Amino acid sequence: MTHEITMMPSESIQTEVAELYKTLGDSTRLHILLALSVQNMNVSAIASTLNMTHSAISHQLRVLKSARLVRHKREGKSMVYSLADDHVKTIIACALEHIEGVG
Repeated sequence: MTHEITMMPSESIQTEVAELYKTLGDSTRLHILLALSVQNMNVSAIASTLNMTHSAISHQLRVLKSARLVRHKREGKSMVYSLADDHVKTIIACALEHIEGVG
């Protein structure tokens, strides 16, 4: 679903969009989002998939949670992370489509 822009958004909305793209602009965070677009995972699984430390993944997940790009729920003793909603998957898919189409 595409969203047609029919009028100039407010400055505060423009700032929020810029902040969203800054958050997405970090390759580690993008790798995490791509991994979570395939399946929900806990920190250990993400760290293993990306060959990174738990600490590094936890830090980036905090940033992604604060940007409302991921959410988590407790399953047993661990927290399982997922994309916050389908919009996140759409944003990433559109970016990939744009890059692949430009090439």
